[in-house]
Amino acid sequence: MTSKVDEALGYEQARDELIEVVRRLEAGGTSLEESLALWERGEELAKVCRRWLEGARKRLDAALAEEGDETEGGSGGSGGSE
Repeated sequence: MTSKVDEALGYEQARDELIEVVRRLEAGGTSLEESLALWERGEELAKVCRRWLEGARKRLDAALAEEGDETEGGSGGSGGSE
């Protein structure tokens, strides 16, 4: 489960920390216990990033839908009868 501290992380902060976790795992040289802790931390950070990206996608979808509604509503009466 994601902690309150993780929820307060911005996307860039979580992404940067996730990059560091991956770098450390790929470099090797850590104990099994430390590797597992890093993996778990990486999973939590990935969830934070995913939530930020899902929220951004919803905002974009809403903005595009709103823009589409305005475009259709603004030209609805004059487009097809000429």
